[in-house]
Amino acid sequence: MFGMLDITVVILTFNEEIHIERAIESVRNICVDVLVVDSFSSDRTVELAKAAGARVLQNEFVNQSKQFQWALDHGFVESSWIMRLDADEIIEPDLVEEICREVPGFSNDIVGVCFDRKHIFMGRWIRYGGRFPVRLVRLWRRGYGRVEDRWMDEHVVVWGGKTVLLKGGFSDSNENDLTFFTDKHNKYATREAAQVLISRYNLFEDKTEVEIGRAPFQAILKRWLKVAIYNKMPFWAGPFLYFIYRYFFQFGFLDGKSGLIYHFLQGFWYRFLVASKIFEYELAFNTLSSTDERIEFLCRATNLKLRA
Repeated sequence: MFGMLDITVVILTFNEEIHIERAIESVRNICVDVLVVDSFSSDRTVELAKAAGARVLQNEFVNQSKQFQWALDHGFVESSWIMRLDADEIIEPDLVEEICREVPGFSNDIVGVCFDRKHIFMGRWIRYGGRFPVRLVRLWRRGYGRVEDRWMDEHVVVWGGKTVLLKGGFSDSNENDLTFFTDKHNKYATREAAQVLISRYNLFEDKTEVEIGRAPFQAILKRWLKVAIYNKMPFWAGPFLYFIYRYFFQFGFLDGKSGLIYHFLQGFWYRFLVASKIFEYELAFNTLSSTDERIEFLCRATNLKLRA
Protein backbone atom coordinates (compact mmCIF):
# COMPACT_ATOMS: atom_id res chain seq x y z
CA MET A 1 0.00 0.00 0.00
CA PHE A 2 1.37 3.41 -0.95
CA GLY A 3 1.43 6.41 1.38
CA MET A 4 0.07 9.86 0.68
CA LEU A 5 2.27 12.15 -1.38
CA ASP A 6 3.16 15.80 -0.80
CA ILE A 7 0.51 16.95 -3.28
CA THR A 8 -2.20 19.59 -3.00
CA VAL A 9 -5.17 18.99 -5.29
CA VAL A 10 -6.97 22.20 -6.29
CA ILE A 11 -10.60 21.95 -7.45
CA LEU A 12 -12.64 24.93 -8.64
CA THR A 13 -16.40 24.65 -8.11
CA PHE A 14 -19.73 26.28 -8.74
CA ASN A 15 -22.86 24.25 -7.98
CA GLU A 16 -21.05 20.92 -8.23
CA GLU A 17 -22.90 18.92 -5.57
CA ILE A 18 -23.45 16.15 -8.12
CA HIS A 19 -19.70 15.68 -8.64
CA ILE A 20 -17.63 17.06 -5.77
CA GLU A 21 -17.65 14.04 -3.43
CA ARG A 22 -16.67 11.74 -6.30
CA ALA A 23 -13.77 14.01 -7.33
CA ILE A 24 -12.40 14.28 -3.78
CA GLU A 25 -12.75 10.55 -3.18
CA SER A 26 -10.74 9.81 -6.34
CA VAL A 27 -7.66 11.66 -5.00
CA ARG A 28 -8.04 10.97 -1.29
CA ASN A 29 -5.17 8.45 -1.20
CA ILE A 30 -2.58 10.45 -3.16
CA CYS A 31 -2.54 13.89 -1.57
CA VAL A 32 -2.03 15.58 1.76
CA ASP A 33 -4.47 18.38 0.98
CA VAL A 34 -7.55 19.05 -1.15
CA LEU A 35 -8.30 22.73 -1.66
CA VAL A 36 -11.73 23.60 -3.08
CA VAL A 37 -12.17 27.18 -4.28
CA ASP A 38 -15.88 27.78 -4.68
CA SER A 39 -17.59 30.60 -6.60
CA PHE A 40 -20.39 31.04 -4.03
CA SER A 41 -22.43 27.98 -4.96
CA SER A 42 -26.15 28.02 -4.19
CA ASP A 43 -26.36 24.24 -3.74
CA ARG A 44 -24.66 21.88 -1.24
CA THR A 45 -21.21 21.96 -2.86
CA VAL A 46 -19.46 23.64 0.06
CA GLU A 47 -21.15 21.45 2.68
CA LEU A 48 -20.31 18.24 0.82
CA ALA A 49 -16.71 19.29 0.12
CA LYS A 50 -16.06 20.05 3.78
CA ALA A 51 -17.68 16.77 4.85
CA ALA A 52 -15.38 14.94 2.41
CA GLY A 53 -12.33 16.46 4.11
CA ALA A 54 -11.47 19.35 1.80
CA ARG A 55 -10.48 22.85 2.78
CA VAL A 56 -12.92 25.31 1.21
CA LEU A 57 -12.36 28.94 0.29
CA GLN A 58 -14.74 31.15 -1.67
CA ASN A 59 -13.92 33.81 -4.23
CA GLU A 60 -15.86 35.64 -6.93
CA PHE A 61 -15.34 33.96 -10.30
CA VAL A 62 -13.87 35.82 -13.28
CA ASN A 63 -12.44 32.98 -15.33
CA GLN A 64 -10.73 29.65 -14.74
CA SER A 65 -7.16 30.89 -14.93
CA LYS A 66 -7.68 33.85 -12.61
CA GLN A 67 -9.59 31.69 -10.13
CA PHE A 68 -6.85 29.09 -10.10
CA GLN A 69 -4.17 31.74 -9.62
CA TRP A 70 -6.22 33.15 -6.73
CA ALA A 71 -6.21 29.68 -5.20
CA LEU A 72 -2.42 29.51 -5.39
CA ASP A 73 -1.98 33.05 -4.04
CA HIS A 74 -4.48 32.80 -1.17
CA GLY A 75 -4.88 29.09 -0.50
CA PHE A 76 -1.75 28.52 1.61
CA VAL A 77 -0.50 25.89 -0.82
CA GLU A 78 2.85 24.71 0.54
CA SER A 79 3.15 21.20 -0.87
CA SER A 80 5.92 20.12 -3.24
CA TRP A 81 3.44 19.27 -6.00
CA ILE A 82 0.15 20.78 -7.22
CA MET A 83 -2.58 18.97 -9.13
CA ARG A 84 -5.37 20.62 -11.08
CA LEU A 85 -8.59 18.63 -11.08
CA ASP A 86 -11.98 19.75 -12.42
CA ALA A 87 -14.96 18.90 -10.25
CA ASP A 88 -16.39 16.57 -12.92
CA GLU A 89 -13.11 14.70 -13.42
CA ILE A 90 -11.92 11.47 -11.80
CA ILE A 91 -8.46 10.03 -11.18
CA GLU A 92 -9.09 6.32 -11.58
CA PRO A 93 -7.46 3.66 -9.32
CA ASP A 94 -4.83 2.54 -11.85
CA LEU A 95 -3.61 6.13 -12.30
CA VAL A 96 -3.65 6.64 -8.52
CA GLU A 97 -1.35 3.63 -8.22
CA GLU A 98 0.92 4.92 -10.98
CA ILE A 99 1.21 8.35 -9.36
CA CYS A 100 2.04 6.83 -5.98
CA ARG A 101 4.63 4.51 -7.52
CA GLU A 102 6.40 6.95 -9.82
CA VAL A 103 6.25 10.48 -8.39
CA PRO A 104 8.36 9.87 -5.24
CA GLY A 105 11.26 8.67 -7.41
CA PHE A 106 11.24 11.54 -9.92
CA SER A 107 14.53 13.31 -10.48
CA ASN A 108 14.65 17.05 -9.87
CA ASP A 109 14.58 17.83 -13.58
CA ILE A 110 11.03 16.47 -13.89
CA VAL A 111 8.72 19.39 -13.19
CA GLY A 112 5.46 18.40 -14.89
CA VAL A 113 3.31 15.30 -15.33
CA CYS A 114 0.83 14.71 -18.17
CA PHE A 115 -2.29 12.55 -18.00
CA ASP A 116 -4.32 11.25 -20.94
CA ARG A 117 -7.91 12.31 -20.38
CA LYS A 118 -10.87 10.36 -21.72
CA HIS A 119 -14.33 11.85 -22.15
CA ILE A 120 -17.46 10.08 -20.91
CA PHE A 121 -20.69 11.31 -22.52
CA MET A 122 -24.14 9.83 -21.92
CA GLY A 123 -22.46 6.91 -20.20
CA ARG A 124 -20.16 6.12 -23.12
CA TRP A 125 -16.41 6.57 -23.46
CA ILE A 126 -15.91 8.70 -26.59
CA ARG A 127 -12.90 6.93 -28.08
CA TYR A 128 -12.88 8.34 -31.63
CA GLY A 129 -13.14 11.65 -33.45
CA GLY A 130 -9.78 12.74 -32.08
CA ARG A 131 -11.16 12.87 -28.54
CA PHE A 132 -8.79 10.35 -27.01
CA PRO A 133 -6.25 10.81 -25.73
CA VAL A 134 -6.40 14.47 -24.76
CA ARG A 135 -2.96 14.95 -23.19
CA LEU A 136 -2.83 17.53 -20.41
CA VAL A 137 -0.31 18.69 -17.80
CA ARG A 138 -2.25 18.32 -14.57
CA LEU A 139 0.48 17.77 -11.95
CA TRP A 140 3.52 20.00 -11.51
CA ARG A 141 6.15 21.03 -8.98
CA ARG A 142 5.19 24.10 -6.99
CA GLY A 143 6.95 27.11 -8.43
CA TYR A 144 7.44 25.53 -11.86
CA GLY A 145 4.01 25.88 -13.43
CA ARG A 146 0.90 28.00 -13.79
CA VAL A 147 -2.39 28.14 -15.70
CA GLU A 148 -2.37 30.35 -18.80
CA ASP A 149 -4.16 33.68 -18.41
CA ARG A 150 -6.81 33.12 -21.09
CA TRP A 151 -10.58 33.33 -21.24
CA MET A 152 -10.90 29.94 -22.90
CA ASP A 153 -8.80 26.88 -23.77
CA GLU A 154 -6.31 27.60 -21.01
CA HIS A 155 -3.54 25.07 -20.34
CA VAL A 156 -1.12 24.41 -17.52
CA VAL A 157 2.35 25.50 -18.64
CA VAL A 158 5.60 24.51 -16.91
CA TRP A 159 9.21 25.66 -17.08
CA GLY A 160 12.62 24.80 -15.66
CA GLY A 161 12.58 21.11 -16.53
CA LYS A 162 10.85 18.40 -18.48
CA THR A 163 7.47 16.70 -18.39
CA VAL A 164 6.63 13.00 -18.35
CA LEU A 165 3.49 11.00 -19.08
CA LEU A 166 1.85 8.70 -16.56
CA LYS A 167 -0.58 6.12 -17.91
CA GLY A 168 -3.88 5.29 -16.28
CA GLY A 169 -7.51 6.28 -16.14
CA PHE A 170 -8.26 9.99 -16.07
CA SER A 171 -11.91 10.72 -16.90
CA ASP A 172 -14.01 13.75 -17.68
CA SER A 173 -17.44 12.42 -16.75
CA ASN A 174 -20.09 15.10 -16.29
CA GLU A 175 -23.37 13.65 -15.04
CA ASN A 176 -25.60 16.61 -15.90
CA ASP A 177 -28.09 16.50 -18.78
CA LEU A 178 -28.10 17.91 -22.32
CA THR A 179 -29.73 21.14 -21.21
CA PHE A 180 -26.76 21.74 -18.92
CA PHE A 181 -24.34 20.71 -21.70
CA THR A 182 -25.76 23.16 -24.24
CA ASP A 183 -26.04 25.98 -21.71
CA LYS A 184 -22.42 25.45 -20.63
CA HIS A 185 -21.18 25.39 -24.22
CA ASN A 186 -23.13 28.54 -25.02
CA LYS A 187 -21.20 30.28 -22.25
CA TYR A 188 -17.97 28.70 -23.48
CA ALA A 189 -18.71 30.03 -26.97
CA THR A 190 -19.02 33.57 -25.63
CA ARG A 191 -15.68 33.28 -23.85
CA GLU A 192 -13.94 31.72 -26.84
CA ALA A 193 -15.30 34.38 -29.20
CA ALA A 194 -13.97 37.04 -26.82
CA GLN A 195 -10.57 35.32 -26.71
CA VAL A 196 -10.37 35.20 -30.52
CA LEU A 197 -11.20 38.90 -30.84
CA ILE A 198 -8.78 39.85 -28.06
CA SER A 199 -6.00 38.16 -30.03
CA ARG A 200 -7.17 39.24 -33.50
CA TYR A 201 -7.42 42.93 -32.60
CA ASN A 202 -4.58 42.99 -30.02
CA LEU A 203 -6.91 44.37 -27.39
CA PHE A 204 -4.57 43.39 -24.58
CA GLU A 205 -0.97 42.24 -24.37
CA ASP A 206 -1.07 38.60 -25.48
CA LYS A 207 1.53 36.29 -23.93
CA THR A 208 -0.13 33.05 -24.94
CA GLU A 209 2.20 32.41 -27.88
CA VAL A 210 5.10 32.24 -25.43
CA GLU A 211 3.23 30.28 -22.79
CA ILE A 212 1.85 27.59 -25.08
CA GLY A 213 5.41 26.62 -25.99
CA ARG A 214 5.71 25.12 -22.51
CA ALA A 215 2.58 22.98 -22.89
CA PRO A 216 2.32 19.41 -24.31
CA PHE A 217 2.98 19.12 -28.06
CA GLN A 218 -0.64 18.12 -28.68
CA ALA A 219 -1.84 21.42 -27.16
CA ILE A 220 0.76 23.39 -29.13
CA LEU A 221 -0.34 21.77 -32.41
CA LYS A 222 -4.05 22.30 -31.74
CA ARG A 223 -3.52 25.95 -30.82
CA TRP A 224 -1.44 26.53 -33.99
CA LEU A 225 -3.99 24.83 -36.25
CA LYS A 226 -6.81 26.86 -34.72
CA VAL A 227 -5.02 30.22 -35.02
CA ALA A 228 -3.16 29.72 -38.31
CA ILE A 229 -5.79 27.82 -40.30
CA TYR A 230 -9.19 27.31 -38.68
CA ASN A 231 -9.82 30.90 -37.56
CA LYS A 232 -8.98 32.19 -41.05
CA MET A 233 -11.61 30.09 -42.84
CA PRO A 234 -15.03 31.49 -43.81
CA PHE A 235 -17.09 31.32 -40.64
CA TRP A 236 -19.41 28.59 -42.03
CA ALA A 237 -16.63 26.44 -43.51
CA GLY A 238 -14.57 25.71 -40.42
CA PRO A 239 -17.31 24.06 -38.33
CA PHE A 240 -18.63 22.04 -41.27
CA LEU A 241 -15.22 20.73 -42.39
CA TYR A 242 -14.15 20.06 -38.82
CA PHE A 243 -17.23 17.92 -38.15
CA ILE A 244 -16.78 15.97 -41.41
CA TYR A 245 -13.11 15.33 -40.60
CA ARG A 246 -13.82 14.35 -37.01
CA TYR A 247 -16.90 12.19 -37.60
CA PHE A 248 -15.81 10.35 -40.74
CA PHE A 249 -12.02 10.58 -41.15
CA GLN A 250 -11.33 10.20 -37.42
CA PHE A 251 -14.02 7.50 -37.13
CA GLY A 252 -16.34 9.36 -34.77
CA PHE A 253 -19.22 7.31 -36.20
CA LEU A 254 -17.85 4.33 -34.26
CA ASP A 255 -18.92 6.01 -31.01
CA GLY A 256 -22.57 5.09 -31.62
CA LYS A 257 -25.65 7.22 -30.92
CA SER A 258 -24.09 8.95 -27.92
CA GLY A 259 -21.08 9.72 -30.09
CA LEU A 260 -23.22 11.19 -32.88
CA ILE A 261 -24.89 13.55 -30.41
CA TYR A 262 -21.56 14.51 -28.86
CA HIS A 263 -19.59 14.99 -32.07
CA PHE A 264 -22.38 16.99 -33.72
CA LEU A 265 -22.99 19.25 -30.73
CA GLN A 266 -19.39 19.70 -29.66
CA GLY A 267 -17.76 19.39 -33.10
CA PHE A 268 -20.23 21.33 -35.28
CA TRP A 269 -22.91 23.19 -33.30
CA TYR A 270 -20.47 24.59 -30.74
CA ARG A 271 -17.88 25.61 -33.33
CA PHE A 272 -20.57 27.23 -35.49
CA LEU A 273 -21.89 29.09 -32.44
CA VAL A 274 -18.41 30.45 -31.68
CA ALA A 275 -17.98 31.56 -35.30
CA SER A 276 -21.42 33.20 -35.32
CA LYS A 277 -20.68 35.14 -32.14
CA ILE A 278 -17.36 36.32 -33.59
CA PHE A 279 -19.22 37.48 -36.72
CA GLU A 280 -21.83 39.28 -34.63
CA TYR A 281 -19.27 41.06 -32.46
CA GLU A 282 -17.16 42.05 -35.45
CA LEU A 283 -20.14 43.78 -37.05
CA ALA A 284 -20.10 46.10 -34.05
CA PHE A 285 -16.29 46.34 -34.07
CA ASN A 286 -16.43 47.74 -37.61
CA THR A 287 -18.34 50.77 -36.33
CA LEU A 288 -15.85 51.46 -33.53
CA SER A 289 -12.61 53.33 -34.07
CA SER A 290 -10.57 52.77 -30.91
CA THR A 291 -9.32 49.86 -28.86
CA ASP A 292 -10.98 51.24 -25.73
CA GLU A 293 -14.36 51.39 -27.48
CA ARG A 294 -13.99 47.79 -28.67
CA ILE A 295 -13.03 46.57 -25.21
CA GLU A 296 -15.97 48.41 -23.67
CA PHE A 297 -18.36 46.92 -26.23
CA LEU A 298 -17.00 43.41 -25.72
CA CYS A 299 -17.40 43.73 -21.95
CA ARG A 300 -21.07 44.69 -22.39
CA ALA A 301 -21.84 42.12 -25.10
CA THR A 302 -20.23 39.16 -23.33
CA ASN A 303 -20.85 40.21 -19.71
CA LEU A 304 -17.22 39.29 -19.03
CA LYS A 305 -14.90 41.32 -16.82
CA LEU A 306 -12.22 41.72 -19.46
CA ARG A 307 -10.49 44.63 -17.78
CA ALA A 308 -8.37 43.97 -14.71
